[in-house]
Amino acid sequence: MPKPINLIVACSENRVIGIGGGMPWSIPEDTAFFQAQTRGHTVIMGSHCFTEWPSAAEGRDVIIITHDPRTLPPGIHRVSSLHEAIARAQTLRGEIYLCGGQRVYEEGLVIGDRLYLTLVHAKIEGGDTFFPDWRAHFAREIERKDTHDDHWRYSFLTLVR
Repeated sequence: MPKPINLIVACSENRVIGIGGGMPWSIPEDTAFFQAQTRGHTVIMGSHCFTEWPSAAEGRDVIIITHDPRTLPPGIHRVSSLHEAIARAQTLRGEIYLCGGQRVYEEGLVIGDRLYLTLVHAKIEGGDTFFPDWRAHFAREIERKDTHDDHWRYSFLTLVR
């Protein structure tokens, strides 16, 4: 039986996930959630996302979708498509998590089984990377935690089809 496919993302209310190659916020609780949720599992991401966030490899099996021939660190799996990444992930440890960027999310949204969404309750101006509209694909909320820090209000949502 194939493993389920999870998407994990933090986005603003207007679906921004990035500005100028970085995240528009720093939310330690969200980072801790990502670390705890994906540790010991397999993560799939695009090469740009991995370049900006190489620490995502620590404690995880990592599959990078890229056509760039540059060498990746030892232990990182290179594939050329999301389809190939999912097939490879089926042979690796734990659950499968799609971690970005925008194109990986766009392709994965239609095949994902579960969405772990940190919804930042703000409209971010100047965003250049977006999470696709998930509402038609993941309409059922099964878990929610509303919280905040000194700078942001946000909700941890778990959604399924």
